[in-house]
Amino acid sequence: MSRTRLLHIHLGKTTYASAAALQKSLLSAHLSHKSRTTLIPISPLPTLITTQPPEPTVITSEFHPPVYTLGRRESQSPLTPERESHLRVRGAELQYTPRGGLTTFHGPGQLTAYVIADLRHHGLRPRCYIRTLERALVATCAQWGIRAFTTEDTGAWTSENRKIGAVGVHMRRFVSSFGVGLNVSTDLWWFDRIVACGLEGKGTTSFVREGVVGVGVEEVGDRFVKAMAESFGCTSIGKKSRKDIPPDLLVEES
Repeated sequence: MSRTRLLHIHLGKTTYASAAALQKSLLSAHLSHKSRTTLIPISPLPTLITTQPPEPTVITSEFHPPVYTLGRRESQSPLTPERESHLRVRGAELQYTPRGGLTTFHGPGQLTAYVIADLRHHGLRPRCYIRTLERALVATCAQWGIRAFTTEDTGAWTSENRKIGAVGVHMRRFVSSFGVGLNVSTDLWWFDRIVACGLEGKGTTSFVREGVVGVGVEEVGDRFVKAMAESFGCTSIGKKSRKDIPPDLLVEES
C-alpha cells in the first residue's frame, strides 16, 4: 500500500547532529505508530485499529562542518587515537552510526539524503529498497547527462572504479533511516584519506569531475526526491525547509 504524498525536508547547509536529530524524531514517530497498531476483539471477527501512519520523508542536507561517518560494524570496535587524529583534519567531525557499510565522507558540495519510510507500505523488501535508492541515484545523474550505473558493489558508478553516489541504510521493523550521499561539487581530497565504503582500489567522482558545473546541491536533491516519490508510488511531494521544523526537533547549531 503506497502513500499519496512524500514529504521533503530540505535543511540546506547544516550539521550532522541536526540532521541526525530530526531523523531520530521521524524514525521514532514511525516506530511508535507501529506499536499503537492493535487488534480489537469485535464480534464476529477481530478488527485492526490503526491511526494514520506518518508520511514517508526524505531529509536532504549539505553537511557543514565536514564529517566522516562510520558504519555499524566499525562502531563495535572504536578507532585507535592515531586513526581518529588522521580523520579529524580541517575541522572534520567523526561520527559512529548504526547504518550499514563502512567509513565514508559527507561534507560541502555533497547531497546527503536520509529516507525515513515504512517499506511495507510501499511493498518493498530491504534488498529491493537498496536497488530503489541506487536507481534514484542513477536517474538523478541522468538528469544532467551523467551516465551512472550499478554494479555488484552498492552505490552508483560512472566507471568500474569510480563511485559517484554511496548507499548506507539502517532498518528497524521495516522502517528505513539513513540513505545516500551523492557528490556534486565535493572536494574529492576528503576521500583520499579513507578506503571509502571499504572498497580497496576504488575511487570517487563527482558531477564536477564528470564535467557538470554550476549545479547546486538543493537542485540535485529535488531531483533525487522526485525519483524516490516515483518509486514509492507517491503522487505528490510536499517540500519544507528548516524554518518549517519545530526547533525542539533539531540540535541547536553554534
